[in-house]
Amino acid sequence: MKKENILPSNSRQLNGPITRAAALRASGKMLPLKAKIAKQAKKGQLNVSKIAPSVALEHRHLRANSKKKITCQEVKRVPFSEIACSSTQEKDVSSQPSGIRGVGIDDLQLPNQCLRVPSHPHNSPKKEKCNVSENQKISSDREFIDIDSDHKDPQLCSLYAADIYSNLRVAELVRRSLPTFMETVQRDITQSMRGILIDWLVEVSEEYKLVPDTLYLTVYLIDRFLSQNYIERQKLQLLGITCMLIASKYEEICSPRVEEFCFITDNTYTSFEVLRMETRVLNFFGFQIFAPTAKTFLRRFLRAAQASYKNPSYELEYLADYLAELTLVDYSFLNFLPSVIAASSVFLSRWTLDQTSHPWSPTLENYTSYKASDLKTTILAMQDLQLNTSGCPLNAIRMKYRQPKFKSVAALSSPKLLETLF
Repeated sequence: MKKENILPSNSRQLNGPITRAAALRASGKMLPLKAKIAKQAKKGQLNVSKIAPSVALEHRHLRANSKKKITCQEVKRVPFSEIACSSTQEKDVSSQPSGIRGVGIDDLQLPNQCLRVPSHPHNSPKKEKCNVSENQKISSDREFIDIDSDHKDPQLCSLYAADIYSNLRVAELVRRSLPTFMETVQRDITQSMRGILIDWLVEVSEEYKLVPDTLYLTVYLIDRFLSQNYIERQKLQLLGITCMLIASKYEEICSPRVEEFCFITDNTYTSFEVLRMETRVLNFFGFQIFAPTAKTFLRRFLRAAQASYKNPSYELEYLADYLAELTLVDYSFLNFLPSVIAASSVFLSRWTLDQTSHPWSPTLENYTSYKASDLKTTILAMQDLQLNTSGCPLNAIRMKYRQPKFKSVAALSSPKLLETLF
């Protein structure tokens, strides 16, 4: 350090703040020398700061063959029930809806002629396509069309469709309703009361423009609840509107309000009674209210049925929907699995619209896992419903599908089914 930079002790006082270095200089002492920074031991070796290690430079020393394992966190599913936004409904409850009547519990009576129990329970397994005049046995080794080959539409879930529907086939067995609950559990209600209730709920779903899945889920919730819970006839309609409230919260974007369901019963029940019944139903199901219905399988089966079509057939789709909905009112169809009902409705729809070719194909056999012979009992029972051979007066579904927007498919009738079809 140069001598002229060192101030003598008798030097003049410094103006402004005095630092430690200035004070030492003023006293004639020398600043301590800084320790020399140690040289790098080897070329290319880095000294890492003890305060903040250098993360950016660390990966230079990673060897080429080293790999990091990445663990994937599970994605939590969001229940669909959170989508419901019933607070946005602004319908006027002071006036009765135009197209539907208020129904009291006293109206739930009907002659026993509407409901017939088929002699055989549900079936199971696959089938194909040829002229009716050909041999009725159709080989199962024929090629089928791959309906999952188009991966462009993400809504079709083509990559996972097979696994999804395989899981649904298991779920329909585990979560099915008891087909004999009227005889074993219920003592105060009858099959005809159930039919009238569901026929009325069809009108309610049409009035509020609910999606078909809501109606199917409503009927499932009613039947499953009645399978293990005794209920008085005075509470049957309350159970019906409560199950539709739950189903609409699950399926709809905006479900009707509780007050609207109360009003549509001529205010037979209060909002408190509906909410209390809702709690009872949800606790019974453990909030696991989803179950595959005939509508769930019908979408995929109809896609398989139209795999060889250049353009989709709306008449075929509406007719299959109509036949499947007819089974909701009939208590005896609880003997059949939803997938069997869906496959049978496709079979009978194709036969109704075209008798020149076999209504079953290798593609349908592959994707439904049923042969035509497996569906025979269900198809015959469904044709009786279509032709209304019993003269059942419950006509809400028939009136619905007589509308032009459904191409009036309820007016169609199917010819006699040939034995060679099975």
